[in-house]
Amino acid sequence: MNVLQILRFFLPGENPLGFGLADAIELFVAALGFAAILLRHRIVAGAAWLSARPRLAMSTLAVLPGGLRLALLRHHPVPVPTVPDDFSFLLLADTLAHFRLANPVHPMHRFFESLFILQEPSYSSIYPPGQGIALAVFGHPWAGVLVSAGVFAALCFWMLRAWVAPVWALCGGLIAVATFGPLSKWTNDYWGGFVSAIAGCLVFGALPRLRKSGSVRDALLLGAGLGIQLLTRPLESLLLAAVVLVTLPRRPGLIALPVAAACLLTLAHNHAVTGNWMTLPYSVSRLQYGVPANFTFQANAKPARPLTAEQQLAYEVESAAHDQPLSWEERLRSLRFFLLPPLFAAVPFCLRRRWLWVFGVIAFFFAGTAFYPYFYPHYIAAVTCLFLLLAVAGLEHLNALRSEAAMVLLIFCGAHFTFWYGLHLAGNPAIFTATSAYEGTDYINYGDSEGRIAFARQLGSDPGNHLVFVRYGAAHTVREWVHNAADIDRSRIVWALDLGEEEDRRLRNYYPSRKAWLLQPDVRPPRLTPY
Repeated sequence: MNVLQILRFFLPGENPLGFGLADAIELFVAALGFAAILLRHRIVAGAAWLSARPRLAMSTLAVLPGGLRLALLRHHPVPVPTVPDDFSFLLLADTLAHFRLANPVHPMHRFFESLFILQEPSYSSIYPPGQGIALAVFGHPWAGVLVSAGVFAALCFWMLRAWVAPVWALCGGLIAVATFGPLSKWTNDYWGGFVSAIAGCLVFGALPRLRKSGSVRDALLLGAGLGIQLLTRPLESLLLAAVVLVTLPRRPGLIALPVAAACLLTLAHNHAVTGNWMTLPYSVSRLQYGVPANFTFQANAKPARPLTAEQQLAYEVESAAHDQPLSWEERLRSLRFFLLPPLFAAVPFCLRRRWLWVFGVIAFFFAGTAFYPYFYPHYIAAVTCLFLLLAVAGLEHLNALRSEAAMVLLIFCGAHFTFWYGLHLAGNPAIFTATSAYEGTDYINYGDSEGRIAFARQLGSDPGNHLVFVRYGAAHTVREWVHNAADIDRSRIVWALDLGEEEDRRLRNYYPSRKAWLLQPDVRPPRLTPY
């Protein structure tokens, strides 16, 4: 976007006052600040009252992320999975919901090849079970996402209470809702983030409590955090375990109990998926398909089986990323994901001896994940609560020096969230189009540009069972369309690769009672027609 376009964006609009966007933002912030100053004593008193009641505070925070997101459903429906990771995690959740760790190989599996999903030696996701468990236990995958978001926000308050005053812990919980709640990527896809973040809250909330009391509960909670991280992000669980070992916590035997349970589940999952107790599904995918890419210090992976056109494209993309991994500058940009902009002004007030270890742990996680060619915020989700700790501790120190300064930063945090949330709640398509480029790290689904919702309605309104052949075009990007449930043959809709008329006939004969369709996702507009 050039300078002229930016300037035009702030010109007066067609409204009675002739306000442009800059005017509207300025008025909004001023009004919010004015109201906050007038109601300051009541807000502080209410926060003190709620923070003194931990159970009520945690219950309130647990409800807020999901409640705020559900209020947006009119204009932003339930997120539609689009990328390979989404579908792989959904398959994992569906497999676990059937009370099994893997699915048998399908006799027609060559039609169902898709990214980040194994077809042999079992039909399974390549990912560890942690995120899949969260998606599976509440009936609908997105319900699992929303519940995870609420648990995370509540545990942020619990964790912060071990480090700062209760009222500031409540403030941190509300900041977590604003930062990682209804507008966050973690809330609006199925990749994960919250489960690992929950693990971090348990670990960093239990550590100081365990030092003081040595209680059985805190030791088990610490072990549970390590176990959850192992089930969700196995490599980063080593980083988290290293941080814990350095602190030499009390009651190591109790801590080891949940970790041992997680290890057993990991071994069982490995064996069910790969046939080997010690072989991760990830490793089998890398051996067979060459993806995900190897660590940067390893040679590029070479696929051991023929690839579909889409798999070949994904392999080339991953190989290019392996050869030219993200720079440190690009990785550090993810810091914006973890903190609202005004809070960066509070962090320098934590440059004290007591908090230097927090900076060290975050830097350790950044360094520990530097061997990946890619970098996404959920890679270091376990230290999400430490970002909040730095911000809240900085605000607490700033408040002791100049309470008005801390209040100004909080007003700007509130203005940031309520402004963008209000725009999405209003649901004006013109506003979405005009402001989306300025929305920072917010990530929320809107519209149906790929036609996925329309196709689902079309197939849902047609009675009977369906077989959809997917024919990718020459301009296809890595957007997955071949996705199936854990029990393919019992699914109402089966998605399959178009392998040519002669080969397709074999699958149609395998499913003689299904109505066949041809989906062309890469034409404009995308097209679904009878085969």
